[in-house]
Amino acid sequence: MIISASTDYRRAAQRKLPPFLFHYIDGGAYAEHTLRRNVEDLSGIELRQRVLKNMSELSLATELFGEQLALPVALAPVGLTGMYARRGEVQAARAADAKGIPFTLSTVSVCPIEEVAPAINRPMWFQLYVLKDRGFMRNALERAKAAGCSTLVFTVDMPVPGARYRDAHSGMSGPNAAMRRYLQAFMHPRWAVEVGLLGRPHDLGNISTYRGHAIGLEDYMGWLGNNFDQSISWKDLEWIRDFWDGPMVIKGILDPQDARDAVKFGADGIVVSNHGGRQLDGVLSSARALPAIADAVKGELKILADSGIRTGLDVVRMLALGADTVMLGRAFVYALAAAGGAGVSNLLDLIEKEMRVAMVLTGAKSIAEINRDLLVREL
Repeated sequence: MIISASTDYRRAAQRKLPPFLFHYIDGGAYAEHTLRRNVEDLSGIELRQRVLKNMSELSLATELFGEQLALPVALAPVGLTGMYARRGEVQAARAADAKGIPFTLSTVSVCPIEEVAPAINRPMWFQLYVLKDRGFMRNALERAKAAGCSTLVFTVDMPVPGARYRDAHSGMSGPNAAMRRYLQAFMHPRWAVEVGLLGRPHDLGNISTYRGHAIGLEDYMGWLGNNFDQSISWKDLEWIRDFWDGPMVIKGILDPQDARDAVKFGADGIVVSNHGGRQLDGVLSSARALPAIADAVKGELKILADSGIRTGLDVVRMLALGADTVMLGRAFVYALAAAGGAGVSNLLDLIEKEMRVAMVLTGAKSIAEINRDLLVREL
């Protein structure tokens, strides 16, 4: 077990949450090998310690897509975040906003675009899937643009849902799932009151707005399963590129050739990601995939990375491997579930402190100076 603030928040979240929600965020696909390797491979990256480098002037600030970030970190899109704390997307967005970093709203959020965007000062990012229902996609893009969202994060590694067996065991899906969820909520009274009772409505806000009626958790798996599009190709994204006049980021890249294709397509950025080990088990960890992708496209677009990042030291490691910025997923949801927006704020403060220690002791005075020279060796 990697010891970190995220580990502590994970344990607290497990105590507080009904099992179906904890295992939904905590689990991965198949036997969860990639899920584990994301953390293990990244934690195995060794850095060169340097001393006597006069680190009195240290900056963690960076620029991404014309936005000033206090840290090279963004909160990743996570579905159903509003089930982990009362109106959870709003709480997490406010914590990110206060820290000076972007928050990315998921297509399948509980809180809709129109609730989250006005709650923060900086422009929100919005994540979208390729779905068979192109009318929903266009509606979501129009609403995101109207709400002032600055960056579109387009997730492309879910043409089919991953085989997540924990969900069937936990009650998220499978026989008698609704009854099991109600019983679990009854056994976790703090969550039942704070979120189950006071955090309503519990529908998928963006989809409900489009459909004109509530689309609840019981419809979540079925709606997604029926709408993922296995026929997707790069040409299917062209109308979105034409429609969206802000930065567009392609999320779910693990192969250098796909990264080159993203450059040809005209993407402004990519996210090196295996969906947190939730899609195809046995693929490369993001840490292992990142260096070859950076060699292929560094400087031609912005490279973001997620999966396995739990600490500020992990952020520095990912930057050294070639990322320009990282995205936090599970780490912030654990903190949100345990302590709401205050937990997310605390986690981000700890990540900043951990980054400062790592930068001082590796001699990197700025984000631009975090590169492969800091590595003892690559994976």
